[in-house]
Amino acid sequence: METNLKKSKKKYSLSFFDWIEKIGNKLPNSVFIFISLAVVVIIASEIVHRMGITVSYFDAKKSENVVVSAVSLMNREGFVYMITSMVKNFTSFAPLGVALVAMIGVGVAEYSGLIDAFLKKIVLSVPNRYITATIVFVGIISNIAADSGYLVVIPLGGIIFLSLKRHPFAGIAAAFAGVSAGFSANLLIGPIDAQLSGITNEALKIAGIDRTISPTANWFFLSISTILLTIIGTVVTEKIIEPRLGKYEKDTQNFEYSQLTELENKGLFWSGIVVVIFVIALGFMIFPENAILKTLDPKTSTYTLNAFLNNGIVPIIMIFFLIPGIIYGVITKSIKNTKDIVKGMNKSMETMSVFLVIVFFASQFISYFNHSKLGFIISVKGAIFLRNIGFTGLPLIVTFVFLCAFINLFMASASAKWAIMAPIFIPMMYNLNISPAMTQLAYRIGDSSTNIIMPLMSYFPLIVAYMNKYDEDAGVGNLISLMLPYSLFFLIGWTIMLVLWYLTGLPIGPDAFLHV
Repeated sequence: METNLKKSKKKYSLSFFDWIEKIGNKLPNSVFIFISLAVVVIIASEIVHRMGITVSYFDAKKSENVVVSAVSLMNREGFVYMITSMVKNFTSFAPLGVALVAMIGVGVAEYSGLIDAFLKKIVLSVPNRYITATIVFVGIISNIAADSGYLVVIPLGGIIFLSLKRHPFAGIAAAFAGVSAGFSANLLIGPIDAQLSGITNEALKIAGIDRTISPTANWFFLSISTILLTIIGTVVTEKIIEPRLGKYEKDTQNFEYSQLTELENKGLFWSGIVVVIFVIALGFMIFPENAILKTLDPKTSTYTLNAFLNNGIVPIIMIFFLIPGIIYGVITKSIKNTKDIVKGMNKSMETMSVFLVIVFFASQFISYFNHSKLGFIISVKGAIFLRNIGFTGLPLIVTFVFLCAFINLFMASASAKWAIMAPIFIPMMYNLNISPAMTQLAYRIGDSSTNIIMPLMSYFPLIVAYMNKYDEDAGVGNLISLMLPYSLFFLIGWTIMLVLWYLTGLPIGPDAFLHV
């Protein structure tokens, strides 16, 4: 990546992004970045612990007051924790199992030639000018299905761009921006809407405010946001990212696409039939009232898809690629026996070796940071600061958005942050005539926009691994410098949209208004 990124010394040589890029290129390998960050956390935990800094807040999830102080990692207990938790940190790292399971199916589909043929179909049928927008848009709406965007859309973004003789990093960046920075936006209501509205309602209950909001409280605004972010993501990709990256100079002859052969068309047709049958069968398992994939929610005593959406999507992704991949391979003769199927699975695991090494060290850093409680302290201190500065109305909302964007750099979980911040800001803004739905919306904009420049985000190592497929020298610094323009323009553009919406006074969701 370093070689290609240096080509930016053309029209944009004195820009702010060039400066960020230079810093990114000077950073060490991703593994050593996470080692360095872990060392910083260890030292910082001791300093903050010795200073005796504590914070207290009301946790809306636990419905209790919580007092948090820094936990030092530079003492006997800290040393024992780091040694005894090392293996667990690695094996319990959420994206690890998710990525490996999904890659079993994806690997077979790739080995059989199904993915290549499908991309060939897209490249030959979709006008090039719509490709970027399509990738960003699909990335945004993919968050309805939990991890599918990270596992499918982002790597496909790189492959599609490469097939069009465009830089694969630009495709990865466009998809990553849609999937992660556009996390809150969607045309549909998803699990995160239910989680955050539940925390908001708990904060209202705690404050003695007789009011609730529904999961659809931000739907109008966030559905329109899908269009805005698609436009911003497309413009940033084509006007900033691609000119800076320059031409991808490595061999792309394998991506010279000619018309599909008769056998490839036949394989696509029958694998497509299998996909349709699979989707119909899945529909019967999720849509009926007592569908097999629905589980009983003890809080509501109703059967919901929450458990499936949170934990069952990845096996579905694996099967979704595995079976059509086998069908395509059998028809096109790329799969002749069961050994070929296993060979495809093995080959996909070989490509994950870099990811596994990065994940080991990234998981230690994230575990140390969480164990030290530094993220909680930063979040609560930031929330108290905003509460004390005395802003009201629109200035308060805009400041709150940027505070959430900043805090997100230190604490990854959207629901965990909101559980800390909601009991503070929901009643505070309610008393200033700002509705709970509006407060929650402002939080979601700030929280979503900086996901793509946050090394603490659990999928960060996976995105680096995708980049390493095209350039083994690419690392965390390169990824951050690549994604910073998206983060800034998403945050600014989304905030401007929020301001304009606020000035119009339009509802942000069904029965969800701006003011109390």
